Amino acid sequence: MKQFQLRRAIDIPDAIMAGIAPATERPGTQVRFLAGGTTLLDLMKLNVEQPQQVIDISRLPLDKIEPQSGGGVKIGATVRNADLAHHPLIQADYAVLSQALLSGASAQLRNMATTGGNLMQRTRCVYFRDTAMACNKREPGSGCAALDGMNRNLALLGTSEHCIATNPSDMNVALMALEAMVHIQGVNGLRSVAIDDFFLLPGATPERENLVQPGDLITHVTLPPRIRGNKSVYLKLRDRASYEFALASAAVVMTVTAGRIESIRVALGGVGTKPWRAREAEAVLLGQAPGPALFRRAAEAAMQNARPQSQNGFKVELATRCVAHALGQAAQV
Repeated sequence: MKQFQLRRAIDIPDAIMAGIAPATERPGTQVRFLAGGTTLLDLMKLNVEQPQQVIDISRLPLDKIEPQSGGGVKIGATVRNADLAHHPLIQADYAVLSQALLSGASAQLRNMATTGGNLMQRTRCVYFRDTAMACNKREPGSGCAALDGMNRNLALLGTSEHCIATNPSDMNVALMALEAMVHIQGVNGLRSVAIDDFFLLPGATPERENLVQPGDLITHVTLPPRIRGNKSVYLKLRDRASYEFALASAAVVMTVTAGRIESIRVALGGVGTKPWRAREAEAVLLGQAPGPALFRRAAEAAMQNARPQSQNGFKVELATRCVAHALGQAAQV
């Protein structure tokens, strides 16, 4: 780990200015915000992240879960994953989010990890985390060792010739299915971004994973009001039963009315370079009578644009079955 300066932010404006001032005064200076630290500190120990300044935001007033007057809920950026997963409102109205959080990491990590940190969580691709290996995400222009290397756990959707790394988060997949909004405060004020737009595809710039700019601070996430009568499910398939990242996962939010699927949102994890909204599957499902044959067709549509690598072709069928089974659970078919 390289030496760095630690500073504690006294309020949100102070954190924002602390996040942008060093780079303005000394171009090239890297600044990172620290909340739970469950990802950042690991990457600093590996010298993947080498910030010269770390801003502690853990004591800012961003740790509340608040129902909104018009429905929906506001989730502060420093809310711990464990607190969010066990909150009665989340368990009652947004079960998919609670299930996703409880399927991730370990109890100890969930007690530290935060909402904002989870949104910013970086890939677990072994080449990204090994500074001796080529990785365009870590060092632009160096190449992607995963293309011809160990890619069993990596992405099939949204990949490019420059990067095939997966987004590792469970929480983000659930937030995608819930159509969450991410709220960011920076030097130009507060802006709100739909979660599907927050994450970026790798393209030719895999080092850019999201819309966050220097000095930007994620302050909170909002979820829309629950649709009356909907059911939601998060299903995660992995190599072992706990403390493991997804090979494939599916988040489903479904409403069935009078025997037809009235509303449907499907998102995938473990197979995309970002949490993946499966709009092709939704198009197959909407307005149809739920049933196993329909769910299989929808699941196949979700994976129709998959681009398997040398070792991860099995994920096409695995993810297809995962989506079909999650749809069946949500519809109770």
